[in-house]
Amino acid sequence: MTDDRNRTSVLRQLAALQIMDRQELEDKWRDLYGFEPPRFRLSFIRRRLGYRIQELFYGGLEPAVRGKFQELAANDQMASQLIRPQPTTNNESKILPGTRFIREWNGETYEAIALEKGFEYQGKPYRSLTAIATAITGTKWNGHIWWGLKNRKKASK
Repeated sequence: MTDDRNRTSVLRQLAALQIMDRQELEDKWRDLYGFEPPRFRLSFIRRRLGYRIQELFYGGLEPAVRGKFQELAANDQMASQLIRPQPTTNNESKILPGTRFIREWNGETYEAIALEKGFEYQGKPYRSLTAIATAITGTKWNGHIWWGLKNRKKASK
């Protein structure tokens, strides 16, 4: 009976996340993680908080599984935080190879990766972020705006 009440409590907390505003979500983040929340989209923060609520109730990854993930990440140059591509120029606006762009649109999540020359989306090379945004939406978009690299209002001035 206690497990049912606890499970119901977890479900209530998960449901409550859906109606919280940014301030309430940030307060919840501080309570559950003990540090300031990142400035990401609310959908990301809700998913992370949902995971954390379940992690605290049901327990996190087993140490063996966590170790295996860390081992896999250590052997993957893109996943390793120790190995990062170095800038090839002093131009801050240049996108570094390996940069991942993630965008949620119409309920789907899309990911593109910067290459030395161009970009990759769904295993295919593209010349620009604009070409990828156009392929996804079927409409001509400024790729930097669609992927969130530029503010729409600033770009139009």
